[in-house]
Amino acid sequence: MNKQLLNVLRFLLFVGVGVGILYLMYRSQQAAYLEQCRLDGTAEDECSLLDKLVADFRGASTFWLLMTLVAFSVSNLSRGIRWNMMLRTFGKSPRLINAFLTINLGYFANLGFPRLGEIIRPAAMARYEKISLERVIGTVVVGRMVDVIFLLLITGIALLLGRERLWNRAVELADLGDKLETVQSLAIFGGIAAVILLALAWWQRRAIMDSSLGQKVLSIIKGFGEGLQTVAKVKSPVLFVLHSINIWVMYILMTWFVILAFSPTSHLGVEPSLVTFVSGGWGIVIPSPGGMGTYHFLTGEALKLYDIDPLNAFSWSNISFFTINIGCNVLIGLVALLALPGINRSYEPE
Repeated sequence: MNKQLLNVLRFLLFVGVGVGILYLMYRSQQAAYLEQCRLDGTAEDECSLLDKLVADFRGASTFWLLMTLVAFSVSNLSRGIRWNMMLRTFGKSPRLINAFLTINLGYFANLGFPRLGEIIRPAAMARYEKISLERVIGTVVVGRMVDVIFLLLITGIALLLGRERLWNRAVELADLGDKLETVQSLAIFGGIAAVILLALAWWQRRAIMDSSLGQKVLSIIKGFGEGLQTVAKVKSPVLFVLHSINIWVMYILMTWFVILAFSPTSHLGVEPSLVTFVSGGWGIVIPSPGGMGTYHFLTGEALKLYDIDPLNAFSWSNISFFTINIGCNVLIGLVALLALPGINRSYEPE
C-alpha cells in the first residue's frame, strides 16, 4: 500500500508540474490576447484564447501533420531495427514487429506516468521474446545512452547556429544574477550531501552487497554490463550508427513538418526549426507526462526568438504537442496494446 501511495503521489507531482506550467502560460497568453482584442476594438466576450487555439489547430495543414505521423513511425522503425541488432548478440532472433510495437507501447505508457515506458517496453519484449529482463533493460539503457549523445550533439549544433539570438536573450535575462547565486548555493549543498551519502554507502558496502537487495542490484548491473557490450558485438556497426542518425533526423523533421503546417511559422527555415526541436527535446526530457507544460514553455520561447508572436507560438506548441501525443503516442500506442497479445498468442521465439 505504501508503494502504491508513493507511486500515486509521484504521478500527481509530475502531472501537477505539467498542468501548473501550462495553466500559468494559458493565463498569461489569455491576458495578452484580451489586451490585443481591446486594442483592436473587439468585445471581450468574443475574445477567447481557447477558441483561437481550436481555430489555429483546424487551420493547420492536414498533409504536414500526417507527415509528422509518418516521420514518427519511420523513426520507431529504425529504433526497432537498432534494438533488435543489440538483442541478436544474445543469440536470439527477435521479430521486428514486436520491437516496433513495444517501443510504441512504451511511449503510450509514458503519457500516464513519466518514464514508465522505460519499464513497460523491456518487460513486454522480454516476455514475448523470452529474453532475460536484465539483458533487455541493458540494451534499452545502451539505446538511451546513444540517444543522449545525439541529443547533446544536436544541441551543440543548434547553439552554434542560433548563438546570436540566444546570446541576446541571455543578455536580457542578465538581471537574474541573484537567483543564479541561490541555485549555485543549492547545487554546492546538494553536492556535499551526495558525497556524504556515497561515503556512508562505501563504508557499509559489504553489508549492502550481502543483502538480498544488494544481490538484486548486482544482478541488474551485470545485465546492464552485458547490454553495454552489445554495441561492440552488433553484426553491422555502420548500420547501427545509420539507424541512430535516422531516428534523430526523423525527430527533427517532425518539428519542421509542424512548423510548415502552421501558416504563422511556415516561413521559418532550418535554424529556427532546429532550435525549436532542441528546446522541445529538453522539454520532454523533464519529467512531466509527454512533456506537458515544459514542452510548451521551451518551444514557445524558442519560436519567440525568431519573432513569432507569443500567441502564435503558444498555438504552435499546442498543435505540435497534441499531434505528437494523440496522433502518434495514443493512437499507435493503443494499436500496440491491442495487437501485441494477438500476434504473439502462438509465437515461439527461436
